[in-house]
Amino acid sequence: MKSKKLLIIGFIAVVAVAATLFFLTQEEDTKITDGGAFEISFNKQGTLAFLSAQNNDTLSVIDIEVADNNQRRARGLMYRKSLPADAGMLFVFDEEEIQGFWMKNTYIPLDMLFVNADNEIITIHTNTAPLKEWNYASTRPALYVVEVNAGYCAQKQITEGDKIIFELSSH
Repeated sequence: MKSKKLLIIGFIAVVAVAATLFFLTQEEDTKITDGGAFEISFNKQGTLAFLSAQNNDTLSVIDIEVADNNQRRARGLMYRKSLPADAGMLFVFDEEEIQGFWMKNTYIPLDMLFVNADNEIITIHTNTAPLKEWNYASTRPALYVVEVNAGYCAQKQITEGDKIIFELSSH
């Protein structure tokens, strides 16, 4: 009886692992490396420019990957080992409201920029700590969140009050 129970539990575990591997590898940007680890590569879906609040000058331009549905927003940059230097992820929400993010399963330290419906950067959290479960939230309602490598905002002198504009590629 005990061995039958262990056999059933083992079978369920194998099916669960196989299903997870199947669904993870169905994403076009996910692959399994030679060592068996998952590697999620950057998938450019558009560009985003940061504009100065003072004179509308372009501070920098990045390539973006877009998280515009619940599944993509939930995964975000989790499990990634790197992000190109001039790249980031744009999260697009259905409603402008207080947004909160955490870094669970995120290995890359990030700068998080919360942006309102007028495309104004309203909150910046710099150098967020990888693999932490505490909440990084916007101080006011946000419609977008941009994640870039930690230190990017300081390097490009991007501050609260600056704006973003973005253009999405046709997928």
